[in-house]
Amino acid sequence: MLRRRVIARGLVQGVFFRAECRREAVGRGLAGWVRNRRDGAVEAVFEGSAEDVDALEAWMRHGPSQAEVDRVEVSEEVPEGLAGFEIRH
Repeated sequence: MLRRRVIARGLVQGVFFRAECRREAVGRGLAGWVRNRRDGAVEAVFEGSAEDVDALEAWMRHGPSQAEVDRVEVSEEVPEGLAGFEIRH
């Protein structure tokens, strides 16, 4: 079980990034959350298998088709045992 925090910067708000991220995460059985940040970035936390967490990190590097991701910041964290995946406001 891994936990990874990913912050995507660029044109990432207002392009369905959070909804598509949730769909991708749920499809892979990942737990966690995604939210818009006040600084214009999108931040997400994923918990699950290494393969699935890696796949979502890779997805965050481009996001949905309308997004333009300029930069991604990634950090490893200690898993908390989250259940489900939510969009936070």
